[in-house]
Amino acid sequence: MSSSSESAGFPTLVCPVDWLPLQRSHEGGVHCAHGHAYSESVGILRIIASKSNYADAFGEQWKRFRTTQLDSYSKTSISRDRIRRCLGEDLWLKLGQNERVEILETGCGAGRFTEVLLNLPGASVTSTDLSSAVEPNQENCPQSDRHRIIQCDINSLPFLPQQYDLVVCLGVAQHTHNPEQTIASLYGQVKPGGWLVFDHYTHNLSRYTKIGALLLRPVLKRLSPRQGLIATERITNWFFPLHRAARYSRLMQVLLSRISPLTTYFHTIPELNDRLQYEWALLDTHDVLTDYYKRLRTGAQLHRTLALLGAKDISISKGGNGIEVRCRRPS
Repeated sequence: MSSSSESAGFPTLVCPVDWLPLQRSHEGGVHCAHGHAYSESVGILRIIASKSNYADAFGEQWKRFRTTQLDSYSKTSISRDRIRRCLGEDLWLKLGQNERVEILETGCGAGRFTEVLLNLPGASVTSTDLSSAVEPNQENCPQSDRHRIIQCDINSLPFLPQQYDLVVCLGVAQHTHNPEQTIASLYGQVKPGGWLVFDHYTHNLSRYTKIGALLLRPVLKRLSPRQGLIATERITNWFFPLHRAARYSRLMQVLLSRISPLTTYFHTIPELNDRLQYEWALLDTHDVLTDYYKRLRTGAQLHRTLALLGAKDISISKGGNGIEVRCRRPS
């Protein structure tokens, strides 16, 4: 474990294999007493078994669109409003106080929510991601005594159980092999009395009627990350002018969306200018067409999963990407 992390008061890093404390290696990186070793590059610990994984396309995506969804870049409060809604007013106000709150942000991406959390005076944030998105996250939100970044698997987190006051996971659980296992892993990090906040895709008519996306995703998800991004950009460049031309007709947008694979925001986020409309369309179209896993769950299924884990004060509502969930571990 790095001395900076120790002095900053973050929860201790442990080996995800045997849960022994991680120590600095003379060769660089960290290791545990049983000899499991993990590397470090550009100041970020890589506590992962393999450099290549199913999230590689996301890493390529966030390197290309490092700033696109940052509120500081779009000059909007889109990301802030979303995470505030997911947290609820009580948690949001608590983070606005000066009392230190240990937060685990899993699937941090390039840092759209990291930026928001770090602007709250009470937040001490550990950001993790399986992909190389940790690098653009560090560019956007440098590590400090209130922020550390670790590349690791969401189902093999390098922390002892129940270390965090708040665990946040937005836009991630549905992209893992087993969402129930992922939710259990996240809940396992919540301190007694602490909170877990996450969202998940759910069933809706749009997911089954967007013919273009349904036909293209099986092809693009098998391309290399770089090829997938090139293909998505070509597709976006072809369809985006059609969406822009139909932007003032709700009926035309609905009809076009049935055959077009694009995700656009002319109606849902009208405050974005044309340049940002294109960037967001390209980003989220790539996200939709290249994700390796796309799991869907109902609110009842998620409630059952959390109830079996022993969670209390479970709040489930439709919003955002599908369903937004908040629950507490009993004190």
